[in-house]
Amino acid sequence: MRMLVVGAGSTGGYFGGRLAAAGREVTFLVRPQRAAKLAAQGLEVISPRGNLSLQPKLITADTLDVPFDVVLLAVKAYALETALNDLAPAVGPQTMIVPVLNGMRHMDVLAERFGAGRLVGGVARIASTLDPHGRIMHLAPFHDISYGELDGSISPRISALDAFMQGAGFDARLSMAIEREMWEKWAFLSSLGAITCLMRGTVGEVEAAPGGRACAEQLIDEVAAVIGTAGIGPSEAFLAQVRGQLTAKGSPLTSSMYRDLVNGSPIEADQIVGDLLARGTRAGVATPLLAAAYAHLAIHQARLAP
Repeated sequence: MRMLVVGAGSTGGYFGGRLAAAGREVTFLVRPQRAAKLAAQGLEVISPRGNLSLQPKLITADTLDVPFDVVLLAVKAYALETALNDLAPAVGPQTMIVPVLNGMRHMDVLAERFGAGRLVGGVARIASTLDPHGRIMHLAPFHDISYGELDGSISPRISALDAFMQGAGFDARLSMAIEREMWEKWAFLSSLGAITCLMRGTVGEVEAAPGGRACAEQLIDEVAAVIGTAGIGPSEAFLAQVRGQLTAKGSPLTSSMYRDLVNGSPIEADQIVGDLLARGTRAGVATPLLAAAYAHLAIHQARLAP
């Protein structure tokens, strides 16, 4: 099996790098600037699960002209439109596309462009970032990726993908409920992102602030109400776990969107919070705190606009 990893950032670079180090046939589709840096210094991972350094196989959009068996799409959601054009030559009649983007809007975009039959559900769980030198910094021990057919079936192609992913130095899992996992990941990320960005602090700092815990709990309830109406509603057990994690005393937990906000970087506001807000509005679900969080993020986005 030949895999094209679209994006060699902190997510695609991590999982693709582990696969390449395990002997899988992996090529990274990257921008020329990233290609030059990777060619010069290699792909480096600094991780509590073991450091990694290798010379990856690279390709840029102008030289991509053959299909791959599987495309692992791991770009930021706001870069999706550009990525679609770049990866198009890699998509053949039998190509699987496994997106591990945040939110759910990308599934509709990909289905419209390439056909729903090429899509496989995917969820990546990792805390990672790029340092100023372009190295991938793995910030916490977990490094999980799950994948599955959207209808829950065990097809020959998903079995082949599972065999490719297993034993590559991270936790890989074939899921028969991947669509639910995707909705639940969105519920967690949007809650965490809205809480930490709106109130500008870690989970523990928000919990300790006057009224902070109540605000966090209301945001979680708003997110759950929208997803329960517009998608596959999260289970009570899942929501109890989320409430526990996002109101934990002294927790240093933040979101990648909060880190991007603080660093003055582009953020996935529309995909993580804005799309959820729009779905809630269409469904008639009241989401005042979610709306406030999105307005806060929109101001940041406007300041970055050229």
